[in-house]
Amino acid sequence: MNLLAVLEVRTEGNENWGGFLRFKKGKRCSLVFGLIIMTLVMASYLLSGAHQELLISSPFHYGGFPNNPSLMDSENPSDMKEHHYQPSINNISYVKDYPSIKLIIDSIAARIEFTTRQLPDLQDLKRQELHMFSVIPNKFLPNSKSPCWYEEFSGRNTTDPYLTNSYVLYSKRFRSTFDALRKVFWGHLSHVHGKHFRLRCLPHFYIIGQPKCGTTDLYDRLRLHPEVKFSAIKEPHWWTRKRFGIVRLRDGLRDRYPVEDYLDLFDLAAHQIHQGLQAASAEEQSKMNKIIIGEASASTMWDNNAWTFFYDNSTDGEPPFLTQDFIHAFQPEAKLIVMLRDPVESTWEPGAYPEAQRRVRLQVGLYAVYLLDWLTVFNKEQFLILRLEDHASNVKYTMHRVFHFLNLGPLSEKQEALMTKSPASNTRRPEDRSLGPMWQITKKILQDFYGPFNTRLAQVLDDEAFAWKTT
Repeated sequence: MNLLAVLEVRTEGNENWGGFLRFKKGKRCSLVFGLIIMTLVMASYLLSGAHQELLISSPFHYGGFPNNPSLMDSENPSDMKEHHYQPSINNISYVKDYPSIKLIIDSIAARIEFTTRQLPDLQDLKRQELHMFSVIPNKFLPNSKSPCWYEEFSGRNTTDPYLTNSYVLYSKRFRSTFDALRKVFWGHLSHVHGKHFRLRCLPHFYIIGQPKCGTTDLYDRLRLHPEVKFSAIKEPHWWTRKRFGIVRLRDGLRDRYPVEDYLDLFDLAAHQIHQGLQAASAEEQSKMNKIIIGEASASTMWDNNAWTFFYDNSTDGEPPFLTQDFIHAFQPEAKLIVMLRDPVESTWEPGAYPEAQRRVRLQVGLYAVYLLDWLTVFNKEQFLILRLEDHASNVKYTMHRVFHFLNLGPLSEKQEALMTKSPASNTRRPEDRSLGPMWQITKKILQDFYGPFNTRLAQVLDDEAFAWKTT
């Protein structure tokens, strides 16, 4: 378990973290605070319900953490209990330690500064991603709501267009999807003067975040609208991970997924749009040209981890290029949907981090940091910011807001009932429901930590609901 990855705090006063956030606190504070938060959340996660005390010694008094890293990496809570976390008369309640913890949090909060990042030049973006800019044009078809264009296809009718697609090569579960696309591929080409052309498309809108905030439920409902077509894979994670060759960060780098592999994911929608563009009747053209394409990778808003592998650290600790810089370069009019949730609650969500169930990524809940970065590139009017709490209490109202934002046509009464009355998607797994509530002391510490960021978010959005003072 990488405890230092829980919360990264720079030691240099001039270094940045996360774009707008400047911490001027030293490593000692970082380590102590990271250990405290990690300990509390992990303990609450493992020891809920009937347990009356933490079986972890206070880090303020007893060091509390084993010197042997193998104990921290143990996958079996019973093993940990056997080796280190036996009940002891020396255990001290974290309630007693709260004043000390609060001093650390207040010290960090006093040094938070939101500053505007320097935007990269378009030519710098092009030099960084020469191939991407050679594939995606700077102008799209005027009679399609989604950004689409025709690209010459040099293969024959026996050519497999998805033979080298990395999504197919690295994941068996996507192969059936591409098998279906292969069967109809040739029939959806445009044949002009002995040449063959395929329609390529990018999304008209992106659901960019955040994890464990209801994006899957929003996606499942929205794709029931006849005018909305999503990528063949719900979360391609191409902009933030796959284009760098990252499948799982812990596995290191693989071959980079080229932009063509990403565009392949929108072929099913492109086929329908192409059908409308080629239709003989004006009625058929109008129907098909209303189709808009969406993409719903919940990492898009916040995950810029890959920059440390590829970009020179020439900007005083910040990535010189962010995901939104490239999306904006091609799609300055893109629409962006964000679903947020009280970060204290999303931190406690057991399934929040399937790749490392006992790692708590506190930085994902710093919503204001990421949103402010995006607002340096896109206009505020291009965003629809939703709260999961509101969505859960009134699905119909939320979906109507989404329809209006995306300029979608009305639904029939039956279609709307199907969309709004279906059960929520991706809720807590049955095996996690016995975990019980978060301990109040853990909740209080997380509320103190996220408080300044939530306050800033509420100011940016001019909506006190995003402060989550009452949820």
